[in-house]
Amino acid sequence: MRFALPIGFSLLLIACHVSPTPTEHPTPATHPVNAGSRPDWSLAIHGGAGHFDTERLSAKQQAAYRTSLAFALETGGAVLDAGGTATEAVVATISIMEDDSLFNAGRGAVYTAMGVHELDASIMRGEDRNCGAVTGLQGYRHPIDVARQVMTESEHVFFSGHGAGEFAARMGAEPADAGWFDTKKARDRYLRALERDTTREKFGTVGCVALDRHGHLAAGTSTGGMTYKRHGRIGDSPIIGAGTWADDRTCAISATGWGEYFIRTAVAHDIHARMLHGGMALQEAADQTIHDEMGALGGDGGIVGMSNQGVPVFSMNTPGMFRGALQAGGTPSVGLFATDTVHP
Repeated sequence: MRFALPIGFSLLLIACHVSPTPTEHPTPATHPVNAGSRPDWSLAIHGGAGHFDTERLSAKQQAAYRTSLAFALETGGAVLDAGGTATEAVVATISIMEDDSLFNAGRGAVYTAMGVHELDASIMRGEDRNCGAVTGLQGYRHPIDVARQVMTESEHVFFSGHGAGEFAARMGAEPADAGWFDTKKARDRYLRALERDTTREKFGTVGCVALDRHGHLAAGTSTGGMTYKRHGRIGDSPIIGAGTWADDRTCAISATGWGEYFIRTAVAHDIHARMLHGGMALQEAADQTIHDEMGALGGDGGIVGMSNQGVPVFSMNTPGMFRGALQAGGTPSVGLFATDTVHP
């Protein structure tokens, strides 16, 4: 899958809050490349973070997630290996995950309190910090591609609701009827929430970060949001600086978790700022933001990051996060639980 990407326009920068006190935290292992040996390209993904473990996921379910994550990595890797841009790889990879009902983005997305699917997505490229986002999108198969078109085909950054749908239609985005998104799993979860009249979390947001052969970064995030979400609720996934960030000077970030807390601490941008202004390495910056900023307030979730040297990084404060990494010349490496080792 390839996408033609004309030059876009400038973006709205989002401020960060930097925390001063470093603390040590247990981190899932990732084996980085050696300094000065940047790979030709590098790709990493997440499929949501949450409170799941081996008792919550059967062996069959675990195998299904591992297969799905590996396939998504192979899809994006093929784009990069053919000389495609980081942005093209992010869109191609997330599109695969939006079609996979194992996750909460596109097909299989959760229901709102009104019993409909409202989809959010954002994307950002590191070379010029151009970006695009949509929220409350209905009736379109690939929200990440609509977000990409906002970035490349408009002078704006963010479209919502009816306006997002109008823009998608004008751009010729692929439509999908309500039946495409429905799954029994999402319907059952909605009915339980409806009976209790309470919002339920669904950590199935998907995201991708990439470094291409030209040394450019990109990040994207896509989600159906929170089960039984009400009143036009918007989480962090479509918000540049909270759920998504990319800057060639530092890193690319995609987040997943309790969106309100990621917004309150500007997680994606905060990691970038710790690197740019504090001289931190990506892993240290990510761990401090997830644990000492967002986590300290009571939020939970995680991020996948990519340094401008092609080093993938994961950080989470939950027992599990579906994730994986792949570099040029390598094979997909995936993990489900916080204790899993992922190495590109």
